[in-house]
Amino acid sequence: MKASELRDMSAVELTKKLAELKEELFNLRFQHAINQLENPNRINVVKKDIARVKTQIRAIELNDAQ
Repeated sequence: MKASELRDMSAVELTKKLAELKEELFNLRFQHAINQLENPNRINVVKKDIARVKTQIRAIELNDAQ
């Protein structure tokens, strides 16, 4: 997911996306623990997507505060 895509989303959409990504990360970690994960790099990609979403949520919060 690109940061430009996230900038176009509202705070509610970003919150939903964050929940989806956290659930996906949980499932990936579970699959990794039982050795059924095909692409272990996907964990890192999802972590970075979570960070991007959190950054955008924080930017929206700061803009609303001003």
